[in-house]
Amino acid sequence: MNATPHDDTQFPHDALLETAVEAARAVGPRLRKAFRSRPEVSTKRDFQDPVTEHDKASEETIRAVIEGRWPGSAVLGEEGGATGSGRLRWYVDPIDGTANFAAGLPFFCVSIAAAVDGELVAGVVYDPVRDDEFTASTAGAWCNGTPIRSSGATGDREAMLLTSYPTPRDMSAEGEDALRRYGRFLTSFSAVRRVGSAALKLAHVAAGWSDAAYGTRANPWDVAAGALLVRQAGGVYLGDPLATGDYLACVGGFDLASSALSEVAP
Repeated sequence: MNATPHDDTQFPHDALLETAVEAARAVGPRLRKAFRSRPEVSTKRDFQDPVTEHDKASEETIRAVIEGRWPGSAVLGEEGGATGSGRLRWYVDPIDGTANFAAGLPFFCVSIAAAVDGELVAGVVYDPVRDDEFTASTAGAWCNGTPIRSSGATGDREAMLLTSYPTPRDMSAEGEDALRRYGRFLTSFSAVRRVGSAALKLAHVAAGWSDAAYGTRANPWDVAAGALLVRQAGGVYLGDPLATGDYLACVGGFDLASSALSEVAP
């Protein structure tokens, strides 16, 4: 599922990226204003799956921008589900890292990606607190307009791993095996951080600010934009970003074969 340049005059990739950026930035002021206001939290799947009014309102705004620029697009959003059909599909997470956002921890983002005929061609991961705009298209990857390269550590001992593993669902499914794997991560890597937000973790790997990211049961809206960022920046992304499942990303040149992550590689 690597993105490769191809001619598509109906859906110019630079125009799709412009729309993604416009939509992401459209909700930035709302999220900055609401941040650390301790908004009321509801739950979806269980008490560890929060949602706020800002998730829902932000997705509505994003959908309106997309519809205004690309009428009739298919959209798959975390809050609004799947709507529309056609060659162009958008993957939207209005707040990736809602638990962090609701509690006042500044590690969350807006993630929007566009795919044409099942191929990722444009995406943005926008951090509204730091005003960091990570963008990618078939032409490359950038942070705040500056090209980025995914480079860093070559092995576990020098590397920082970003992961939310094991999650409660992992513990339920794997039991002691999940703890054993996590223990191996702790003893193998220079540092392991559980920061939340799959999309922002992937953006940091793409920029070379962290060396690897691993997650389980991720949804397409969580990882589509981040996967494109990593790949277009020269890093490695394993897993299908347009289907629910596990993912593994690392900077270019990282020795996955000798890594503790080799046991869990998709």
